[in-house]
Amino acid sequence: MDNLASLTDLAVESRNIAIERTGGEISGVTLDETEVDHAKITRVEVLNEQAGQQIGKSPGNYVTIESEDFRSGDRQVHEYLSGVVANELNNIMDSSSLGQNNGEETILVIGLGNWNTTPDALGPRVSHHLLVTRHLYDDAPQDSREGMRSVCSLSPGVLGLTGIETAEIIRGVVDRVHPQLIIAIDSLAARESSRLASTIQISDTGIYPGSGLGKQRIGITEEDMGVPVIAMGMPTVINSVNIVNDTINHLANNQNVAGEVQQMIQQNNISEQLIGEILQPFLGDLIVTPKGIDKLIGDISRILAGGINVALHPDIKAEDVSLYLQ
Repeated sequence: MDNLASLTDLAVESRNIAIERTGGEISGVTLDETEVDHAKITRVEVLNEQAGQQIGKSPGNYVTIESEDFRSGDRQVHEYLSGVVANELNNIMDSSSLGQNNGEETILVIGLGNWNTTPDALGPRVSHHLLVTRHLYDDAPQDSREGMRSVCSLSPGVLGLTGIETAEIIRGVVDRVHPQLIIAIDSLAARESSRLASTIQISDTGIYPGSGLGKQRIGITEEDMGVPVIAMGMPTVINSVNIVNDTINHLANNQNVAGEVQQMIQQNNISEQLIGEILQPFLGDLIVTPKGIDKLIGDISRILAGGINVALHPDIKAEDVSLYLQ
C-alpha cells in the first residue's frame, strides 16, 4: 500500500481498492454475496499468490458480515447475529483439518489487543465471555464431553505492555498446549467510515496485528504457529485521511451539492494520495474511533463470543447463547 488511505484490514475493501486502481476485476479473486435477516455476507476467496499481491492479502478465504444492527442495543437481534457468526465460523473450520479429530481437539482462542485502550480491547473482552473447558475436559467422563470441545483462552497483551512480541508468547503456549486450531480475535482498521463497528471479518489466513495501521509485527499464521489459524475481528478505528477522503467522495457524488463544488473537486483531481500529502504533517497519524466505543466494544464482544461458543460447542443453541456468556 502506497499511502495511509489505502491501509485496511478488510479483504473486501482491499479488493475494491485494487479494482479502482486497475479499472477491472482482479483475476484469481472470487466474490460471493448473500443476504440474510439483519445482515449481508460477502465471501472473498483469494486463489493464488499473484492475486494476493494484487489486493495485498494472503491467499485464502475471507468472510465479512455487515449489519447496522451491530450498533443497536437489541439483544434479541444480537443473539441472531451470534448465530450468523457461528455458521460462518463453522464453515471455515469445516474446510480445515479440524473435523478429522472427532471432537477431541483442543482449540486455543487468543484475545489480541490492549485491554487498557478501549478501541483495542475487543480481543480481551471476547476472551472474558468465552466458555473455556480445557481445565475440566480431561477429567470429565466421556459421555459428558459430547457436544463440547476442549477450549482454552489467552489474552497476551501487546508489545508495549509486556516487552515481548505477542506471537512469541502465543508460540510458547502452542508448544506446551498443542492445540489443533487457533482462533485469534483483534480490533481491526477500516478504510470506509461506514464499516466502523458494523462489519465482522473471519478469515483462515491468520493475522498480522496492527497491519491495518501500517505496523510491522510477527504474524500469527499457520506458517508461524505450526497449526491452522482463523482470524476474527471488527473495525473499531479509521485513519483521519480516510474520513476526509470519504467526505470528498460524498460531495463529488451528491446530486444536492452545487455543480461548481463538484466541478472544483473533479478539476483539481483530489485523490487519496493528495489528501495524504496535505494531512500527513498535521493529521496523518490521527486515528479516530466512533462515539460510544465503550458500549460498542461491550456489545460486539458478546456477539463474537456468543458465535464462537456456539461454533465450538455443538450442544449450545444460538437461541440460548446469552446463558453461556461469562
